[in-house]
Amino acid sequence: MRVDAHHHLWDLNVRDQDWIDPSWVIRRDYDLSDLADAAVGFDRTVLVQTITVPEETPEFLAIAGESDLVGAVVGWVDLTSPAVADTLAELRTGVNGEWLRGIRHQVQGEADPRWLCRDDVQRGLQAVFDAGLLYELLVLPHQLEASIETVAAFQDHPFVLDHCAKPPIASGSLEPWASSIRELAGFENVTCKLSGLVTEADWAKWTVDDLRPYAEVVLEAFGPSRVMFGSDWPVCLLAASYEDVVEAAEDLTSNFSQEERDQVFGGTAARVYTL
Repeated sequence: MRVDAHHHLWDLNVRDQDWIDPSWVIRRDYDLSDLADAAVGFDRTVLVQTITVPEETPEFLAIAGESDLVGAVVGWVDLTSPAVADTLAELRTGVNGEWLRGIRHQVQGEADPRWLCRDDVQRGLQAVFDAGLLYELLVLPHQLEASIETVAAFQDHPFVLDHCAKPPIASGSLEPWASSIRELAGFENVTCKLSGLVTEADWAKWTVDDLRPYAEVVLEAFGPSRVMFGSDWPVCLLAASYEDVVEAAEDLTSNFSQEERDQVFGGTAARVYTL
């Protein structure tokens, strides 16, 4: 099974995506037919939340319920809400709730670098795990310290790191990002998505060699059994086509055996998301 572990869909007539700059090429609708046209050669995908509103998650679950391609949903809930456990229970037992596999929050947008370590957030994380779900870490490099502390506090529960924690590819810097990634990878309950790298590079002139040092850190630290490919489509279109992103990931893993590449391009995601 070949899996794209990270993509999005949105309908601007239903809800504005206010993070999309008006000048960006991705300021248009993307639906299941667009996904099917893009994800050629992939058997399953993971649909990931885009905006912090409660209505989006049930909408995504409905999409998964009608699609043979979307095999799992990562949604959003307010982790700080006293009612978070009830909200999760409603989603899990509601229509198409069986497609919900995880929760994430755009921690990258939080001003507090230690937001994940707040007591109310950690109570919310416990509710996520009690509901049988995983938690996806969408963080920036300076938030990795708090991510490490959080993972250490919940070592019996699954975390997925999105976009390799958005390394500073455009600047060419590796540290302190690389050291933090290696420390985080020391926790066996964390897997990492090989995703989102092209949009951290120079959009106009990136090359695979620009991505390679960062991919090598991740692939060495986590190993192929804890790394999964994600296109980050359609966000990736800011810097590359879907095909370009796939080809880059295949190049970056070309030294792996076929069995190891099968893990990165399907096996890991199939296990983590129960596809």
